[in-house]
Amino acid sequence: MSSSSSGDAPANANDGCVGPTSQNAGKASACAGCPNQSSCSTGAFSSPSALAAKEKERAVLQNALSNVSHVILVLSGKGGVGKSTVSTQVAQALSSRGYSVGLLDVDICGPSIPRMSGVMGQNVHQSQQGWEPVYANPNLAVMSISFLLEEGDAAVVWRGPRKNGLIKQFLTETDWGVGGLDYLIIDTPPGTSDEHISIVQYLNDARPMMTDNGTKSGASGAIVVTTPEEVSMADVRKELNFCKKTSVPVLGIVENMSGLQVRVSDLSFFREDSNESGDGASSSSTDCTSDVLSLLREKCPEVLSMIAATDVFPASGVGPKGMAEKFSVPYLGKLPLDTNLLKSCENGTSFVDKYPSSPAASPLNSIVDKLILALPVEDEEEGENETMQE
Repeated sequence: MSSSSSGDAPANANDGCVGPTSQNAGKASACAGCPNQSSCSTGAFSSPSALAAKEKERAVLQNALSNVSHVILVLSGKGGVGKSTVSTQVAQALSSRGYSVGLLDVDICGPSIPRMSGVMGQNVHQSQQGWEPVYANPNLAVMSISFLLEEGDAAVVWRGPRKNGLIKQFLTETDWGVGGLDYLIIDTPPGTSDEHISIVQYLNDARPMMTDNGTKSGASGAIVVTTPEEVSMADVRKELNFCKKTSVPVLGIVENMSGLQVRVSDLSFFREDSNESGDGASSSSTDCTSDVLSLLREKCPEVLSMIAATDVFPASGVGPKGMAEKFSVPYLGKLPLDTNLLKSCENGTSFVDKYPSSPAASPLNSIVDKLILALPVEDEEEGENETMQE
């Protein structure tokens, strides 16, 4: 039996892994200290039955994703930085431009995609073709564990193997439609956990494509989301190293929550009142928004349409843009805090469609433009014409 390709190596394997199906699995020098050494050394992965099962699984995955043009992972080492916001609104924007988009939520313990895409409380149905996703609009299909829970607030208390099994089911049993997808966007949990390792391995089996550096990757690329401060970037650097180790191309870094931008006409104004008492000075504030806006309309109406901005999370050091340069990956841009973006996620609407003049709309559209440029979708008719000419 010949040695397997290192492309079969688990994502958490040591450098130089010979692959779990190799005759030397668990015995080679590179196996020393690997967390998979004991399971690989038993030969369980290289037995005829194990190899046959692996080939069958690979065939099922390839068939399930054969009509998906691009798969985009949305990653971040830190929780709470806006991965789901970016996933949902990028998907909404792409679908609004006429692309066929799938949005897959693999954050098993904290699924928020259904609410953000406006399909909360819906159920998936089983057909002969598999699970039918829920459609947020005619071009946007959504799949999440949330649709499978009897109660929306039910806690999902699962160990790794069960989570990984559900992720595989999502990939193999979701029917994205006869025409397939232009983009499948996968929203992931924070960190570099079992879910990340599994999704990368399943995609590698389903869509083994050559990357620019000659390695194979099932994912077309990853969007890595961070906020400007070092607490977030420290974990995001680990995520970038995860992408490098697993050969997942990085489409770019999104600097989310990069300052707060609000139109002056949407601001509230308060007058601080200081009251002297026997216990010392105490302060309170009085809402004077109406008076201030009236004064501005009378004296300086042009100010009302201006954007007021402040740094809520000051950038640390060279910031996310400098981090992108250090890792030699694209920088997709800044996405500021915007109250209308929050409203869109809460209400499950497309932000760039509902609030096209809001401060974050132009930056978000720019990010989507860069993604389309990086991962263009071939026009079906053009592809057929080229084939006929050949």
